[in-house]
Amino acid sequence: MKARFGVRTTTALAVTAVAAIVVSAVPVPATADVAGQPGSPDHWGVVTRDTIGSPVAALRTGPFGSFGVPGAAARPPYGRGSLAIAVADRATSLDPPSEAVHFGDETDFYGDPVLRLRQVGFHVFQTGENVSYGGTGNMPNIRFEIDPNLASAPATTYSSMVWNPPPSPVVDQWSPYLDATRTGTWYLTGSAGATTRCTAARPCGFRSLLTALDDGGARPVVFTAGVSKGRDYLWNGAVDGLRINDVVYDFEADGVRARPAV
Repeated sequence: MKARFGVRTTTALAVTAVAAIVVSAVPVPATADVAGQPGSPDHWGVVTRDTIGSPVAALRTGPFGSFGVPGAAARPPYGRGSLAIAVADRATSLDPPSEAVHFGDETDFYGDPVLRLRQVGFHVFQTGENVSYGGTGNMPNIRFEIDPNLASAPATTYSSMVWNPPPSPVVDQWSPYLDATRTGTWYLTGSAGATTRCTAARPCGFRSLLTALDDGGARPVVFTAGVSKGRDYLWNGAVDGLRINDVVYDFEADGVRARPAV
């Protein structure tokens, strides 16, 4: 499924039974689209070139709980599964020594316009232990790799556009939806951050970042989209319901499914 920004879709990323029959009857190359859809659950996974050490980013069932937590907050907000993330803080010989992981889609968002992002966010399973390791700001990120196409920095063709969420309002259970367009802060890596004055040291709000990117040059475009963590503090938890515009990406043990946002 091609996740073009601003286009609502109701097609799930999971392969249907009909598609399975078609694939079993007609050999299809590994890179081909299934059942006529321009995309597949295989496009989501660990982005190896952005991963350091031996972290975990794996689709799983649950988490359910923690113990003693009843109701909707005790289960993933969509389906039965989520994206489990585990990173360590001093696990490599590099400087800084911490691990990093990036779980995303390097295919279906390629070329989408950054300035057409309107809704972004997710749900998180934060724990009290994570807060003790790195404080309330010890949270996973949403990350877009982009070409910023800045008129003021034409030689800069790559940057990561990263959301630092606000502290989760709850721990040891699933959070409500955390809206990246209204809460938390954003920054750009590399020279694009310095040019726009939206750096990790001095992050911006979402609207301010988009305004800074719209500086009269060619429109910035997306390379990849996903969830990341590191390099900073030890963290063990989960993410579900990654929203990008009109689509919510539901992380399930058997794959990533696209749901219409309601």
